[in-house]
Amino acid sequence: MSTEFSRRNVLKIGAATGMGAALAAAATPAAATAEPGKGSRAVSMAMHIHSTFSEGTASMDAHLQQAAALGVDVIWWTDHDFRMQGLGYRNAVRFDGLSEPENGLAWDWTKVVEGKLTSQATSFVAEPHSPDEPGKAMRLAATASSASWGGLLYEGTAWNSTYTRSLAATLLELDVFAESVGPDAELIVRILSSYRPATAGRPAGRYTLEYRIGLQEGRWTESQGLLGVVGIIAQPGQWQRVTLDLRADVAALWPDIVAADSSIYRLRVGARSRNGAAVSGLFDRLRFNRGRLAGNSAVFLQDEMMREYATRYPNIVQFHGTEISLVRHLNSFGGDFTLPDYGNVGPQKVKSVPKAIEMVDFVHAHNGLVTFNHPLEDAPSGPELAELLITTHSLGADMVEVGSKEDFGESVFGYDAAARNAVFVTATGTSDDHGGADWVGQKQRWVTSVWADSTSEADLFASLRAGRAWFWDPQFWRGELDFTVQGSVPMGGVVVTPAANTPVQLTISDLPQDAQVLLVIGEVDYAGVADPTPATTAQPVALNPQGKATVVVPTSTSRYVRVELRNAAGAVIGFSNPVWILKETPAHPIPVERLS
Repeated sequence: MSTEFSRRNVLKIGAATGMGAALAAAATPAAATAEPGKGSRAVSMAMHIHSTFSEGTASMDAHLQQAAALGVDVIWWTDHDFRMQGLGYRNAVRFDGLSEPENGLAWDWTKVVEGKLTSQATSFVAEPHSPDEPGKAMRLAATASSASWGGLLYEGTAWNSTYTRSLAATLLELDVFAESVGPDAELIVRILSSYRPATAGRPAGRYTLEYRIGLQEGRWTESQGLLGVVGIIAQPGQWQRVTLDLRADVAALWPDIVAADSSIYRLRVGARSRNGAAVSGLFDRLRFNRGRLAGNSAVFLQDEMMREYATRYPNIVQFHGTEISLVRHLNSFGGDFTLPDYGNVGPQKVKSVPKAIEMVDFVHAHNGLVTFNHPLEDAPSGPELAELLITTHSLGADMVEVGSKEDFGESVFGYDAAARNAVFVTATGTSDDHGGADWVGQKQRWVTSVWADSTSEADLFASLRAGRAWFWDPQFWRGELDFTVQGSVPMGGVVVTPAANTPVQLTISDLPQDAQVLLVIGEVDYAGVADPTPATTAQPVALNPQGKATVVVPTSTSRYVRVELRNAAGAVIGFSNPVWILKETPAHPIPVERLS
């Protein structure tokens, strides 16, 4: 399906509302550890983070707790743009069968049995059905003989998780017909929600909101406080419409948390029994009534949550961003934060290179920065990525995720081949985390740091544009990395010099005892797509006790240099941006931020 982007039809988040401004303590410079004017402070950033507005189980709270534990200074929230807008999201389920496509997109029910049932039955019946919904209804019946609850449930799965997002401003309407309920027999609607850190005497874990339709009324919690229950009195033998105000119920059950920071991760309907009681009932006419989606509303909603969390995590700066997801994936950061308007099309990704470049131009027109995300997704090998980066100058993006969820070696291959052709794009490393439970323990866990004068957006943008960045693996190393060429050209810079030999001065802190420092030296010969490969060598470097070293690099021809840190197993744990040492000015312009 084609997607057209209009530069006039955009969702604008303007300076008048404070969007794009950092939310946290004042952004003040720290003590200087690098050359003044070239970034006096090492600022660490999580640059690809998904919260309750995306399709995973993470909450903003969980991510902020992980950032605090690691000492990360800045989080850029980069939830999927179309999920924030609810574009193409499922609004209705009619219970006509186990599979119920709508507009060509699937909805499927999957059976989940809990405990031990002595009998169970599922059917889709023509009668009775909701008086407000033609077609069929789902009938569930079950019996469990033990004293423990047994349940027959069905979990709804939508194509591309197109009902999973924040439950804020969402009402569920569901028609229910209770045929047989009692003290030991209930119908249930269950919302599997977001993961949260330990708080208020509750352990860390994923929260669940469960509505029980039977003989009890009220709200209470179970399972160490992680299960919130809302009792609804059943009206046996007739259809009743239950309207579930998810945010209000979360706020009432757990008043200490930010209720809007909770997702509808998965929805289940079911029947449960114990002590031999027979339970049966019907479900029909499910509606997702979502508010605060039009225009800028979803971003304003997230902004409210950011402001609340700024008081709880005052040492972490938060910025608006988004993952632009209906082209080759891009992260948009800051500026006059502006979401694209895709019109009324469904959430179908357009993979063409021109559309991605158009979207990069769109973000730049709104004064934002752009990262080309997990770039192997549509260029799945190092040589293919190299050709793409070389021919498009990395789609015109400011940054590219060299460290991502994808094959690291292939990504570095493509990046080095682009550097060989003087493609000046900043390498970053990200986690693309959707879970929030354990930043260090997951497979992809990169954090990006920059040398900047403060944590203001302007200073961070300047450092990212200049390539004053490195990324690191927090499981193995959490130090600082910097180097200069000729004593003054900083990491990320470009120098045109006739010098036949060029000194490179490295400074690295807190390096593990068994780690190795490599200076990677690459040719810059503009081989282009005729030879889309790297041309690099790696030279081990021994640091002195102060973590410093000087290496003289032959530069009779154009070169670039960068630094890798590897652990005892040979895995990369730190990766710097290059400095280009050129013999002549390249045909394409050198970004002004990189000039020395």
